[in-house]
Amino acid sequence: MTNILQQEIKYLAGVGPRRAELLNKELNIRTVEDLLRHYPYKYVDRSRFYYLHEISSDMAFIQTKGRILRFEKVGEGRSQRLTAIFTDGQQSIELVWFKGIKFVLDRYKPGVEYVLFGKPSFFNGRYNMAHPELDLPSELPPPDRMGLQPFYHTTEKMKSHFLNSKAFQKIVATALRQVESNITETLPAYLLKNFALLNLSQTLANIHFPANGELLNRARQRLKFEELLYVQLDLLRQASWREQHLSGFVFSQIGDYFNRFYKEYLPFELTGAQKRVLREIRKDLGSGKHMNRLLQGDVGSGKTLVALMAMLIAVDNGFQAALMAPTEILATQHAESLSSLLGDLGLHVELLTGSTTAKKREKIHEALRSGDLQILIGTHALIEDDVRFAQLGLIIIDEQHRFGVEQRAKLWRKNTQAPHILVMTATPIPRTLAMTLYGDLSVSVIDELPPGRKPIQTYHFYENKRQTINSFIAKQIQAGRQIYIVYPLIQESEKMDLQNLEAGYEYVRESFPHCQVSMVHGKLKAAEKDYQMQRFVKGETQIMVATTVIEVGVNVPNASVMIIENAERFGLAQLHQLRGRVGRGADQSYCILLSGFKLAADTRKRLEIMLQSNDGFEIAEADLKLRGPGDLDGTLQSGLPFDLKMANLARDGQMLEIARNTAREILQKDPQLAKDENAILLRQLKKSRSAALNWSIIS
Repeated sequence: MTNILQQEIKYLAGVGPRRAELLNKELNIRTVEDLLRHYPYKYVDRSRFYYLHEISSDMAFIQTKGRILRFEKVGEGRSQRLTAIFTDGQQSIELVWFKGIKFVLDRYKPGVEYVLFGKPSFFNGRYNMAHPELDLPSELPPPDRMGLQPFYHTTEKMKSHFLNSKAFQKIVATALRQVESNITETLPAYLLKNFALLNLSQTLANIHFPANGELLNRARQRLKFEELLYVQLDLLRQASWREQHLSGFVFSQIGDYFNRFYKEYLPFELTGAQKRVLREIRKDLGSGKHMNRLLQGDVGSGKTLVALMAMLIAVDNGFQAALMAPTEILATQHAESLSSLLGDLGLHVELLTGSTTAKKREKIHEALRSGDLQILIGTHALIEDDVRFAQLGLIIIDEQHRFGVEQRAKLWRKNTQAPHILVMTATPIPRTLAMTLYGDLSVSVIDELPPGRKPIQTYHFYENKRQTINSFIAKQIQAGRQIYIVYPLIQESEKMDLQNLEAGYEYVRESFPHCQVSMVHGKLKAAEKDYQMQRFVKGETQIMVATTVIEVGVNVPNASVMIIENAERFGLAQLHQLRGRVGRGADQSYCILLSGFKLAADTRKRLEIMLQSNDGFEIAEADLKLRGPGDLDGTLQSGLPFDLKMANLARDGQMLEIARNTAREILQKDPQLAKDENAILLRQLKKSRSAALNWSIIS
């Protein structure tokens, strides 16, 4: 028998080919299962009736019974609207329709009793209700069985084709009646029993049409657990597959390069966190297993130094190492930094970017193929087909989320045997996200700053304190320091009243006529951007006016002040990244958040968190709680084999722990999911992976 959930929705009553095409294009709904997995975003209690004298404009929705007294058309042509006076026998309310007028007049008649449902508003001294729902009492279940009415996200195009939330609700109800007794379960019976979960048929019925709050909550819990369980099963199976099928190059010795660097070239004593992380990496590299490790560290925590020492281990064992960065500026900075650290140690290190000349490029290619070139640093240029290594043993990917999976795969494919992988990020990732996004990677965290770094002092000022801030800037410049001033826009926007970069640049030049000022933004050509950046790095300019292009990668120890204009327009993670551009030298550094006076409650909370903490992980957790599982630096849920439609990583950390522990127990007892009781799990995993490659082997 064909799975009824896979039936195309065009065969459902009330849908048909035209509506099916619209649902496909607008909501990616093709099958009955897609339809039933499009969950309501809110519910309204329909079990109570109000009298009109009880309503107020702050009520979300009300329902009452009564009759239409009369209709009246107002206006002409496109500006025409239809009004009606509706009474419950004691008081009246005006109903208004701006479209669908003919349909309303054809369907609803004065003097007939209807159930009225909608959102009341107060205008011109009386209550009215725009585009309400009107139903005959006989068309609705009794009030004690009406329960919570679902509301669904729809699009403007759907609404223009009379497919609003109410119409969508009717289609879902039809689908449930048709398939409810034939819904195939997606969790094993023992899990339903162990966790007292509703079965899938009960779950879908109660997520769409819950009789009460308790059943709605049980349906939600079942769906959250299911989503998180399959994510964790998939991640843990990937990790197991890699461990069983991918052997790693064995870096058995800590040799001359590593030991000489550690004894003679190390610029400062490693922090305890750096030593711990280095031990974890050394253990991986010597184990014979393939390393696939995520290195997290706050801005300025010393990840690059750890990465260099890992590369030295590779070189000591006769292998080459590559470091790939997302931008030319960052790659160049890594090359300069590593070359400076290595001094005259005798290693052959090169930089390969889009700007590398053809002549230089050919020399690099030849040295790579011969094995003479030991460490290659670069951008996307490293993944070009003509870049071939003699023996690539270790790949380090900086700010790895800025590369597409296919780009990372190209670098990995340059070897017949998988090189070890170390991915780094300066964006602290909350634990619940790390467990989900990187659950198949080993995770190392550098949670200490190097000695001598003073915590950055952060302040919040309103725009009326600009002169005070200018005086502070002048004193810092007089003391030999440099200043960043970051704006959210490049050109003036009519929609948002923001300080814009170009106007800000002119203001800064006028306010500090004796200073040299750089301006950098994303629309500059690469050469001009690099030129302006380098001027600031070399100290030729005292002030850098920029957009967030300086968020990651620029290291100027002499820059001690970060001023963020319109700080209310930035997210917490972005504010913290920008703040991390200063505080890289031994001098006291400052971050000043400038904002307008009108701040929303969430915005004020964000700025308060910035004032209270310099800890990137603490800030990331706060950001997740404030924003929910939105787009944290563009990475959240990208690449996950299962959509998280119900689970919320900001609020469901405990559920995630339960799901991960359950997945681990299942795989310990049945690694291949070969037992009959786990056939459901295997089927669902294969279904989700049917169109996906196994990217886990390349991070």
